[in-house]
Amino acid sequence: MKVIVTHLRDNDITYFGHMKRAVKWSARLVSASACLSIHALFPFVFTHTASESISKINKEMNGSACKACKCEL
Repeated sequence: MKVIVTHLRDNDITYFGHMKRAVKWSARLVSASACLSIHALFPFVFTHTASESISKINKEMNGSACKACKCEL
């Protein structure tokens, strides 16, 4: 339990806020995975979709995206 509380405190987020964010990123990664699977069969579709999605998630995770407008800083 202490590990969970420490992680939440370190990230300045509530339990449910953390859950919401993690589920959102998970859904976006599942979508990116589906796009990659389709891209594997048809290289001319979804040529940048997965990499752009992963890049955006990475920026959000590392705090380089504006929380209000989701733009890059």
